[in-house]
Amino acid sequence: MMKITANDPALTSWVEIPKGSDFPIQNLPFGIFKSGEIMAAATAIGDYVVDLSFLHRVGFFDGLNLPPGIFAKKDLNDFLSLGRAKAREVRLRLSELLRTDNNELKDHVRAREKALLSINTVEMLMPVHIPNYTDFYSSEEHASNVGSMFRDPKNALLPNWKHLPVGYHGRASSIVVSGTPIHRPKGQIKPADAELPTFCPTQKLDFELEVAFVTCAETALGSHITTKEAEENIFGVVLFNDWSARDIQQWEYVPLGPFLGKNFGSTISPWIVTLDALEPFRVKGPEQFPHVLPYLSFEGSKNFDISLEVLIQPQAGQATIVSRTNFKYMYWNMAQQLAHHTVNGCNIQVGDLYASGTISGPSPGSYGSMLELSWNGQRPLHLADGSERKFLLDHDTVIIRGHCEKDGVRIGFGECKGNILAAR
Repeated sequence: MMKITANDPALTSWVEIPKGSDFPIQNLPFGIFKSGEIMAAATAIGDYVVDLSFLHRVGFFDGLNLPPGIFAKKDLNDFLSLGRAKAREVRLRLSELLRTDNNELKDHVRAREKALLSINTVEMLMPVHIPNYTDFYSSEEHASNVGSMFRDPKNALLPNWKHLPVGYHGRASSIVVSGTPIHRPKGQIKPADAELPTFCPTQKLDFELEVAFVTCAETALGSHITTKEAEENIFGVVLFNDWSARDIQQWEYVPLGPFLGKNFGSTISPWIVTLDALEPFRVKGPEQFPHVLPYLSFEGSKNFDISLEVLIQPQAGQATIVSRTNFKYMYWNMAQQLAHHTVNGCNIQVGDLYASGTISGPSPGSYGSMLELSWNGQRPLHLADGSERKFLLDHDTVIIRGHCEKDGVRIGFGECKGNILAAR
């Protein structure tokens, strides 16, 4: 395990950190905020965002050899392109400035007031421009549930599933930041008892609980990334909701896979939690058998212990937790996903997004989609307001949260939240 000074559990900050905050001094994620005419890169601590562009401009990052204006941009791509080592230097410097025993920023009243803004007074924007988006299918429990539901429970997994990380290329243009509403999509559906398909709004709108990683490198066409090299190309992680129209998807997916059932919208959380901040939370993943081919083999612990939960909030009711699960259950890890993605010579770009696929655990309460939680509508969920859900209704809000916890340190991701509007 890599030793990173900014992760020290003993660190405390002169900024007040509310109990249970997602953003202690050991986190320091990166995002893009807007406040009035200001749009810039930021980190989060407690209930504040810290304007990195301002800190850079007035000299607090002197000595780090950062390009002028690197934080005064509408996305983090140029900063990501500097690589993980440079981001590590910035995060360490932020940790120094914000810790209890450092007065540089704390006692510089004017700079402190300019740099620290209440998180409740700013708008969080898309953290990166996403050139390409890939969605994997890497939870054995999820794949088994879906296979049991629609195929043969005795042969739930397709023959290739335990030999490679299954994935497909999704639509990058319809990925939106948390808080952006999603219109119910329309498309062709064909009920089992119908002779012909009809065109209508989806009747089976679903969420998919996922975690996604963001790359920070450009590679040449024809090259590939090994499992050993993979993590140096991964900047960090976001929460991800890959909204799905199950009835549209079921009719269209043979023979080429998801299309209109998926590409109408996906939601990401606004803060990229660095892989460095997640270092203390590494765990071993499930045993992989049969043994993988050599290019997918790896050393060390490549899974991460991230507790996840999904809430559904009706228009006029309180939110109900409908799923609790953990990222550690993933059969295929991020290093294997990136190695497989590039082994054929596919090049990657800065800001590319790679989602895990639905994350489901071993028990019904840990399933990561309504499709599984309601077993395709056969077992309706009961919400706190007394209503039932087989799938999502118009005006429902879906909230995904995630955090890691160890040695008294809690690293969170913020919310990944979206409200469903009626079909146009």
